[in-house]
Amino acid sequence: MKNRAVIFDMDGVICHTNPYHSQAFDRFFEKRGMNPSQEEYAAHMYGKPNSYIFSYFLNKEITAEELVELENEKEGLFREIYASQVTPVPGYLEFLASLKEHGLKTGVGTSAPRANMDLIIDTLGIRNQMESFMASEDVKTHKPKPEVYLKSAENLSTNPEDCVVFEDSFSGVSAGINAGMQVVAVLTSHTKEELPPCQYYIENYNEFSVQKVLEMLG
Repeated sequence: MKNRAVIFDMDGVICHTNPYHSQAFDRFFEKRGMNPSQEEYAAHMYGKPNSYIFSYFLNKEITAEELVELENEKEGLFREIYASQVTPVPGYLEFLASLKEHGLKTGVGTSAPRANMDLIIDTLGIRNQMESFMASEDVKTHKPKPEVYLKSAENLSTNPEDCVVFEDSFSGVSAGINAGMQVVAVLTSHTKEELPPCQYYIENYNEFSVQKVLEMLG
């Protein structure tokens, strides 16, 4: 029997972290005398890799060396703020458990650094329920390019057409579509109208079921 898989983005999909990333960026930019708006964050932060975010907000080309330094500073602030606040999107843990009961492979494909992923996965205690972990360090090209999802499919020994992706951002949904996968949008960060067309749109996992996933995968 062929493997069928569900791949989750992390920020806004497993946990609604965006408000805490905003807080971390607020502190980061305050040090530099800057004060971006929530609208700017929504357009240029959520679902974007740090290389793009820093380049956009600091209005300059960021070298690889600078990126490491800036990323360490900002993501360190995020982990400091979020470590005591890790909470899954409602219904997520139960939904993940039901996927495993039905024999589906599962993985995480995020644009976030591995340290952030480790914090969330280990705090929620779900490492043994996943067969693949892909973070920003594991890919050369970022969403909306499909690399993170294509590599996840390889890790899960499955084909892209046998995968369902859960995403919350425009670039993330686009990455899933570009990988040839079906996509369920989690509306934690954007409205339905702000995202590309998806198979389903959900507010949280209490309104979705493993049966719908199985139907999507035929």
